[in-house]
Amino acid sequence: MNFWKKSSFFVFRSTVTQTLAISLLLLSLYNWRFWEVTIAAFAGKSSGLLFLVSLLTVLVLLHTIFLLLIPDRRLLNIIASALFVISAIAAYAADSYGTQIDADMIRNIVQTDQREAFALFNFRFVMYVLLIGLIPITLLWKTRVVQLSWQRAIVHRVGFIVIALLIVMGLIALQSAHYALFIREHKNLRFWLIPGSTLNASFHYVKGLAPAAADLPFEPAPPTSRLGNVSHIKNPKPLLLFLVVGETVRAANVQLGGYARATTPLLSDMSDVFYFNNVWSCGTATAISLPCMFSPLGRTAFDPARAEQSAGLLDALAASDVELEWRDNNSGSKGAGSRIKNIEDFRARSPTLCNDASCFDEVMLEDLPQRIANIKIDTTIVFHQMGSHGPAYAKRYPERFNVFTPVCKTNLLNECSRDEIRNAYDNTILYTDHNLARQISLLRKFSSRFDSMLIYVSDHGESLGEKGLYLHGAPYLFAPDEQKHVPFLIWMSEGYKVRRKLSDSCLRQTLAREFSHDNLYSTVLGAMERRNSVYQSNMDMLAACSGKSASAITVIKR
Repeated sequence: MNFWKKSSFFVFRSTVTQTLAISLLLLSLYNWRFWEVTIAAFAGKSSGLLFLVSLLTVLVLLHTIFLLLIPDRRLLNIIASALFVISAIAAYAADSYGTQIDADMIRNIVQTDQREAFALFNFRFVMYVLLIGLIPITLLWKTRVVQLSWQRAIVHRVGFIVIALLIVMGLIALQSAHYALFIREHKNLRFWLIPGSTLNASFHYVKGLAPAAADLPFEPAPPTSRLGNVSHIKNPKPLLLFLVVGETVRAANVQLGGYARATTPLLSDMSDVFYFNNVWSCGTATAISLPCMFSPLGRTAFDPARAEQSAGLLDALAASDVELEWRDNNSGSKGAGSRIKNIEDFRARSPTLCNDASCFDEVMLEDLPQRIANIKIDTTIVFHQMGSHGPAYAKRYPERFNVFTPVCKTNLLNECSRDEIRNAYDNTILYTDHNLARQISLLRKFSSRFDSMLIYVSDHGESLGEKGLYLHGAPYLFAPDEQKHVPFLIWMSEGYKVRRKLSDSCLRQTLAREFSHDNLYSTVLGAMERRNSVYQSNMDMLAACSGKSASAITVIKR
């Protein structure tokens, strides 16, 4: 014990050499993915090798300068220890799933519930934290630094910083063309740099919380009114809308959109299902996409703090006497349904449909017949599915839906073959097909009492190993289409179509047009025959086909 207390693994002549060692460790041990993609981007270019050596030198010197600005050695050790842990976790995400870190990803992490967190927990994660997190911390605190007088310490620090800045400027000047290319043409590379990307993302996330922290007054929904009686229908029935929010389903794997596999066999056999094949998400993670799709702001103007303090789609419906309910089998509504009735504890209601990881989505349907039997006014029920949430895809559906085999049964996706991952993922969509078909069947059963509709749209897509990327949450600007192209479908009862004078042939002309989550607000408001100052008929995906030409629909450009 005394030996452990007194011994030192390393001795550095000054704090400068210690911080240089820490910087080298950060840039090498945790940045395999950064160097992999950077080398791939520059290796084939003229003087590419020289630039890569220059870049490593510049990054090491800049990290060292940053650490030298910390005046106290004990504080330096504390901060460096925190960086080692943060970097180990970020490196695990980058190496295992190709995850890049931005402010939206930090938001998604903060809002992740316990079930989602444990879905990513495995032996590999533990090894990353232990081997490249805790061991470097142990070595750091068992390092001795020769004590210098304060005058010499200042000279060392200031001298190094001045010389380092001169070297950095010189190297950048000598390789200016490559650095310009690195900054302008390869902006996505900075999201791989650890821990810089994580710290920068955390800063911007906290900065974005400032308006919400200021307790801004809540902006209520604009006056929302119900349209007058439907003149051509005698004694119109109450409206009933099932709004199903899918999780992590990408359009590329949906049979309705042309995928070769039968992932939606039940829905594909329904001639009255309208599948929109060119719909794009507001974000690449639930924490952004979910509140955004229910907000009237639209993707380009969306701000999480502003949306949190503003009324959304469900608030507008509630203001016009629509009965509302949010059924959640995921990680909450992210504010979109916080002011309406929420049902979340399905495990207690039907434990047979739950496993250690989560409940299966059909748990939200068990009491629906009784619930619908008691509806007397216009009603919208939102279903927030667990859907295809990864990486444990095989845990998202009951065993009887294990149709595509063999499947990946671990959350370590890089240990499975691409076929095993795809099989498990496709089974999740097959299960979603089953649940949506059940909901449509139920609405058909009650068609004599309601004019009904089902709208299904996924919050974002998923990467399944393309370009070395897994899961989702990539910065939107650089995210692959697999994470942004989402399925969107609508089913309507015959009574509803007669009520709205909707033309099937007109609707089918719109199925290939480009839409996005931005269309959802006006489409749902219009579907429930409500109007307010935010509603735009040219954003309503159905309005143009209610006795009008399909050409009147506004196309949403990404």
